[in-house]
Amino acid sequence: MENVKSTLKEVASAILPVTLVVILLQVLIIRLPIEALLQFLIGVAFVGTGFFLFLLGVNAGLLPIGELIGKKLPLTRKPWLIIATGLVLGLAVTIAEPDVRVLANQIEEVSGGDISRNILILSVSIGLAIFVGLSMVRTLFSIPIHYMLIGGYTAVFLFSFFVPDAFIPISFDAGGVTTGPMAVPFILALGIGVASVLRSDKPSSGEGFGLIGLASIGPILAVMLLGVLYR
Repeated sequence: MENVKSTLKEVASAILPVTLVVILLQVLIIRLPIEALLQFLIGVAFVGTGFFLFLLGVNAGLLPIGELIGKKLPLTRKPWLIIATGLVLGLAVTIAEPDVRVLANQIEEVSGGDISRNILILSVSIGLAIFVGLSMVRTLFSIPIHYMLIGGYTAVFLFSFFVPDAFIPISFDAGGVTTGPMAVPFILALGIGVASVLRSDKPSSGEGFGLIGLASIGPILAVMLLGVLYR
């Protein structure tokens, strides 16, 4: 019950300010037709309900199972299995990520179908999956994260010289949309679970974090590579 109350408060604090601002603009400045305002309010009600149910599901199921998987994997003492699981789960949650699908639909529409939404979703998902796997490697072998971030963004910088101009902003948007409500909770929980077991002898509060920042480099590079291939 406490989880339900805290989720309701979280949803209300996220949605009510935007709703009040839009209503205020409607009254003072915009003065849209009343039908448009009613559609907006109905949409807010649907979004609020969906957001509440989604957060409830994340807190009740997604986070615990992700952390549990992360804690059980190191007990197998098979590094390849931990890395492979990171790859598979990274691919699965990115394909399911709503933000990625929104971006892919918009790009397909703007490009007139030249850039297929399915190819873009698959490219972004593979890119993120590879870097989630690399994040598992970092955790397993205690590689400082700044080395991997410097290497990743150096590759992004060098790639940008060979990519068509239209693909550069798309690639950075692809890196941003992967930090959505489906991928982030699960990948974070997985990383924290793995780190909590591997670092039980010398715990570090930041060991399980940084996965999302590192993983978001993968989609950028994947879409840049896609741009080179499309050229």
